[in-house]
Amino acid sequence: MRPIKLALVTSTLALAAGFAQAGEIAVIVKTTSSNFWQNVNRGAEAAIAAQGEHSFTFDGPATESAVADQVNLVENAINRGVAGIVLAPSDPEALAPAVKRAYEAAIPVVIIDSALADSAEGTYQSFLSTDNCAAGEEVAKRMIEKAGTEGKVAIMSYVAGVGSEIGRVGCFSDYLAANSQLEIVGPFYSQSQMANALNQTTDILAANPDLVGIFGANEPTAVGMGRAIVQAGKAGQLVALGFDGNADLQQFVRDGVLDATAVQGSFAMGEKGIETIIRILGDDAVEPFVNTGVVLVDKDNIDTDTAQNVLY
Repeated sequence: MRPIKLALVTSTLALAAGFAQAGEIAVIVKTTSSNFWQNVNRGAEAAIAAQGEHSFTFDGPATESAVADQVNLVENAINRGVAGIVLAPSDPEALAPAVKRAYEAAIPVVIIDSALADSAEGTYQSFLSTDNCAAGEEVAKRMIEKAGTEGKVAIMSYVAGVGSEIGRVGCFSDYLAANSQLEIVGPFYSQSQMANALNQTTDILAANPDLVGIFGANEPTAVGMGRAIVQAGKAGQLVALGFDGNADLQQFVRDGVLDATAVQGSFAMGEKGIETIIRILGDDAVEPFVNTGVVLVDKDNIDTDTAQNVLY
């Protein structure tokens, strides 16, 4: 994963134009149709409820692949003069110009979940995310532990080139290559559509009956993967690992369809995203990167406080 290099530009922006001291904070995520992003919304609500000066709006496109729609949402927020933006960019390159425009309008931006392109460096104030490379490596370690070091492992991914996908899937693959003889099948991209993932996984299972493992790299992809495994009668016959923690994935863990699922601190992204914007508006220094963490949830720990605090 590339090193994160962010400048603390809060005071520069404030001197240039002066931040609005109150008003709307726009939270713009990759899609509103996912439980993961709704949990980000709940975190933002909690942060707003803890203060009385700012309001917030929550929006996102219908699907994660509707990148142009997300760009328009950011542009609209800038045009209506919001006090700040919390953004989970669907595409690292496509969202960079809009974030630069927010910077030029003296609107602070906090990025969550997925990194922006290097060209955007210095135009946003903080990045709050799972360390996706470290998370991918943790999943790879679990795969080797449970599936062994030889055989085929399929990767069911989501949207190619998204910052979180590059780190998560890239480091999963790199770790397997460096520490095992496991052969990677894929990756295959569902476009974060559960039905696509189900159909793709069904085809992969049929074409590769000798798979020893499979990894579904985000919520809708892992759900579709899990359903395909059940339909194919393959539950428990290969090591299936997921990512994220909605009710479907929790049930797959309890039923033994998934050996484990890696769950991000989605609530923390929303809560800390709002809190960070508020600190910036108050001209307080903020950290350039905040790791919101990941928990590997399996049958043994799913009912513990550690797991329940991140599941949604």
